[in-house]
Amino acid sequence: MTITPDGVLLCGRRRLEAVRRLGWRTVRVWVRAGISDELARLVAEQDENATHKPLAPIEAARLFKEVRELMREDAARRQRATRFGAPVAEPAGVGPGSGESPEPGRNALESRVQAARFVTHRDSHQQLERIVEMERLTADHDQPAAVREVAEDELEYIRDGGAVDPGWQRVRAAMNVEALRHPGDADTDDLTAHEVLAAARQDRARRIRENRKKRASAAALAHRSRRSFTLTWAELAGWSKHYDTAQAAHELNDDDWALFLSVVAETVTRERERPHPAEPA
Repeated sequence: MTITPDGVLLCGRRRLEAVRRLGWRTVRVWVRAGISDELARLVAEQDENATHKPLAPIEAARLFKEVRELMREDAARRQRATRFGAPVAEPAGVGPGSGESPEPGRNALESRVQAARFVTHRDSHQQLERIVEMERLTADHDQPAAVREVAEDELEYIRDGGAVDPGWQRVRAAMNVEALRHPGDADTDDLTAHEVLAAARQDRARRIRENRKKRASAAALAHRSRRSFTLTWAELAGWSKHYDTAQAAHELNDDDWALFLSVVAETVTRERERPHPAEPA
């Protein structure tokens, strides 16, 4: 288990509960010094079931990065400790309070998800990782100046309450533009911030189109429940009394009518295929 020098539990809530159930009086722990005051405060508040004030995105991202690193270190130590023997099973369920590290062998994604939930109580790891990456870019002097400048501007925008995803897309666009530059090539040296923003918007539009296609495809193949089927037809029962059919015939376009007739035709076909109970003798 991992604790602070003051004895606050950082990782190992389930392990501590297992130790208590086994009746052990002593257990080896790892004392982790050097954690930030903000993280120590957050852990203490959660351990006392206190409600802490909502964290700003930048602050949450920094705590997320710190917790993620703690969990990775904790998992690595546990893997080394169990390398020559089977790991001890832990009881299910995580109690309120301190963070919990992933089991040995769990992938990095789950560590990130757990760290995000520890800090924000929701699955916000993607948003937090984007902020962490933008902060890394601003501090990396090996990055092109244009990329660092865009990242700094977007972080300032996020501090003022702006959304994370549009800022991240602009940073990505700046990185893509820089990747296209060729030293001494006038065509690429003259790329402007306007072109960077346009590239970001194009990339975002492309991802929106792809996501819509995926959702539409999934919806088309989805199997719904019998109750959903029943409710659909219950809603349509007596439809001719609730709608002005003459008005519908005048206002609906060809595609609307084609869809309606397709549903009717499919219904008639399925009715013919439906097995009927045998006639009484």
